[in-house]
Amino acid sequence: MRVMEAMTSVERVGNLLARKPVDRIAVYESLWGDTLARWQGEGHIAQDESLEEHFGYDMQLTWPFNFTAKLDFEPETVEETDETILVRDGNGALLRRSKTHDCTPEHVDFLVRDRAGWEAHIKPFLKPERARIMFEEYRKARRAAAAANRFFFWGGTNVFELLHPVCGHEYLLMGMAVDPDWVHEMVDVYARTTIEMMDMLFSEEGLPDGIWFFEDMGFKNRPFMSPDMYREIIQPGHRMTIQWAKARGLPVVMHSCGYVAPLVPGMIEAGIDCLQVIEVKAGMDLLQLYHDFGDVLSFMGGMDVRVLYSNDLDAVDRELCTKIPVVMQKNGYMLHSDHSIPNTVNYDTYRFFVDRGLELGTYA
Repeated sequence: MRVMEAMTSVERVGNLLARKPVDRIAVYESLWGDTLARWQGEGHIAQDESLEEHFGYDMQLTWPFNFTAKLDFEPETVEETDETILVRDGNGALLRRSKTHDCTPEHVDFLVRDRAGWEAHIKPFLKPERARIMFEEYRKARRAAAAANRFFFWGGTNVFELLHPVCGHEYLLMGMAVDPDWVHEMVDVYARTTIEMMDMLFSEEGLPDGIWFFEDMGFKNRPFMSPDMYREIIQPGHRMTIQWAKARGLPVVMHSCGYVAPLVPGMIEAGIDCLQVIEVKAGMDLLQLYHDFGDVLSFMGGMDVRVLYSNDLDAVDRELCTKIPVVMQKNGYMLHSDHSIPNTVNYDTYRFFVDRGLELGTYA
């Protein structure tokens, strides 16, 4: 039996990302804004209380970059109803958002549909500049994490997730098929811009503990692209940004919603240390991924959020007991749902999820 003294969150997450011995698994979570508002309204969480403090999260994340092409563009409201608002943004994208709950916006239309649109509406405006970087936000978050001994991540979108808000998934994927050189160029521009801005920020404010890229590359039961197309077009941007981070000793988490299992070998080749969020309802299987890649990859997530919003504690316990004792064996698992927590999840259910998960995930 292994017995280990309690570690700080910085030590714990650092070891988990390297699959080294730890005292317990780590925990982190994302909540939709209306979930937090509900729990605050019910009196479970104070208005000025951080989720990191309240639930004892082991890591902290901040998003300090703005990649909107035209920073000085004032969003234009095109249509508004009681339930939705349709807005043209600084990328020239027309997006419909819900006014009643937090969700992913509907893609309605885009000025960028091909190389000509890219060269007219985005490329001339996309420069690495200080105005795109929230220095003070990064500085405060980094100091707060350090004071609490939490593992601190710079968070931001990588190339695929930066492209689809510009031209939409349909035009992006058609471009990958019929004009791959155009998409290659966009990938290269966004990767280099990301690196220049990280260099600008970190040289002035100091390095984080790790890098967390968000990159939704799948939908239900399918990735958006084949593994070959990933390696040809998207992976070069991943290699560039990830290897820049690794050269500075920074481990890399990559988030991807949807079914991305066929892309995982290419993501490992690009250099990721951890896959997050492992969306069960899209077809992802945490136990299979652990079996296939647990020697070289850490995991965060893979707990079916549909079980949580059943608010059935016995079902939540079964979900945890089925997975945690297995995936913790190689010291590379961090507790998280397979998506953001919706407002249908009761506070007591989520509290049980965290407490029971850490109980199961303690090495002793």
